[in-house]
Amino acid sequence: MASLLWGGDAGAAESERLNSHFSNLSQPRKNLWGIKSTAVRNIDGSINNINEDDEEDVVDLAANSLLNKLIHQSLVESSHRVEVLQKDPSSPLYSVKTFEELRLKEELLKGIYAMGFNRPSKIQEMALPMMLAHPPQNLIAQSQSGTGKTAAFVLAMLSRVNALELFPQCLCLAPTYELALQTGRVVEQMGKFCVDVQVMYAIRGNRIPRGTDITKQIIIGTPGTVLDWCFKLKLIDLTKIRVFVLDEADVMIDTQGFSDHSIRIQRALPSECQMLLFSATFEDSVWHFAERIIPDPNVIKLRKEELTLNNIRQYYVLCEHRKDKYQALCNIYGSITIGQAIIFCQTRRNAKWLTVEMIQDGHQVSLLSGELTVEQRASIIQRFRDGKEKVLITTNVCARGIDVKQVTIVVNFDLPVKQGEEPDYETYLHRIGRTGRFGKKGLAFNMIEVDELPSLMKIQDHFSK
Repeated sequence: MASLLWGGDAGAAESERLNSHFSNLSQPRKNLWGIKSTAVRNIDGSINNINEDDEEDVVDLAANSLLNKLIHQSLVESSHRVEVLQKDPSSPLYSVKTFEELRLKEELLKGIYAMGFNRPSKIQEMALPMMLAHPPQNLIAQSQSGTGKTAAFVLAMLSRVNALELFPQCLCLAPTYELALQTGRVVEQMGKFCVDVQVMYAIRGNRIPRGTDITKQIIIGTPGTVLDWCFKLKLIDLTKIRVFVLDEADVMIDTQGFSDHSIRIQRALPSECQMLLFSATFEDSVWHFAERIIPDPNVIKLRKEELTLNNIRQYYVLCEHRKDKYQALCNIYGSITIGQAIIFCQTRRNAKWLTVEMIQDGHQVSLLSGELTVEQRASIIQRFRDGKEKVLITTNVCARGIDVKQVTIVVNFDLPVKQGEEPDYETYLHRIGRTGRFGKKGLAFNMIEVDELPSLMKIQDHFSK
């Protein structure tokens, strides 16, 4: 890691070129505090007033999952390698390159093409033959948004439904009301030519009287409400369920009570019911839960492209105070041709202050923080992806999972720290991993005050860079 103030390792031509521009980084900027406006205008014209709290943004897994669904409405390029672990390693492993190879019902094929899918994604190539096999096979799969995961399990549900039988046959659990509705929209889109197949939502606010005869074949809901419908209200006969889907398992176990609810529902299912579980991540806790709830599964894992610092040049700028950091930031902008940049702040307060400063200095920036609704965040990220804003100022809500190919520079306006001021190494890696992705070279700048220097040295030692 190189220091822009003290020269650092100037061996590379790039470092020398950059260092030549930064001789005045520690010069204070005048009248920084003379701003009258304390509000940030959102893209919809509404105003965010700056409050003086120092609240850090906590990453909400469920909100992040919904956000990724909203910004990945179509399939995205994947750098993942698909690994398959079969429950019977001796059986042949099938994959498909076209949807026609799956021998689907005509109305389902029409629904797939109407949604804009031309060919299966990487994970669909491997997962769909397993999910549509006869006899049915259970599956545990790792999959991020944008890989066609929801479409794959919706296709499995629609393929197993008998439209002439008017009772619940497929059950899908999602961790939140919003995620359940998102899945339901996919069912309705893909199944729009399956005229006699219908969906019902077991979600908060959808009150059904005890003893109601449910004739819809596909039920999508949250664990608590589904549990009530099954055991308290006796609305769903679990012994007749043919396909059970548990989506967003990592979010599910992060929500108190949901894993227990899910297990109780699963235990009442018949042995011949096909069980499918999906999760974006597979930490030990998720694996433990998945193995408890899905018997004799095939497993699909994604070996993700490892985040690496090898192709990212890292610099730090030693500053006296926050205004000094802003001056340094302005000098960087005056010295480098920027594609797009993400600036990370540790608190909402700093993010808002910085946004006001940059807007008043004529920079076109957008602010992304956790107090915005998921829909507002999705809209801001899409504008940034489309290049309508060149600079995104954000907190840790954007540190993971959102890939914008054009990002060439990441600035840590504040270093990521845990409670007790210990450096947060994982967040640092994910933050600057926003640049240098897809094999490209990137730049990362750390704005630090003198008392933060020990933390930066710890980060440098940790990554041996």
